[in-house]
Amino acid sequence: MASIFTQIINGDLPGHFIWRDEVAVAIMTIAPIKPGHCLVIPVQEINHWDDVPEDVSAHLMAVASKVAKAQKHVYSPKRVGVMVAGIEVPHTHYHLVPINQIADLDFSLQQQAEPEVLAAEAAKLRQALVDLGYRESAA
Repeated sequence: MASIFTQIINGDLPGHFIWRDEVAVAIMTIAPIKPGHCLVIPVQEINHWDDVPEDVSAHLMAVASKVAKAQKHVYSPKRVGVMVAGIEVPHTHYHLVPINQIADLDFSLQQQAEPEVLAAEAAKLRQALVDLGYRESAA
């Protein structure tokens, strides 16, 4: 069975997209640690991050960098934390979290977010990507 991320990428389940190209997507997580917490995911379903082909891995990090710049633009955090946990969904994904301290990277802080809130945050990040000159952001 396809992972929940593959179902979102394919349009079978709803998702709040920030970025979409042929190799990667970035979506809002439904249980953010902080506002703006999103996921960068390869389109190809790959279980373990260390099995991702090098070219795809490089592309994921390039997308993560662009999205992080948008997060900085919107939220003004001290940093954008990047985490690869890989426990909850068997499909590689990078968590990007705007943070002000290391304690902000605590998964116990996750809270379910309403779809309207996620849609609004995604819209802010998509606009920031456009403002920063990245044409590939999800429309």
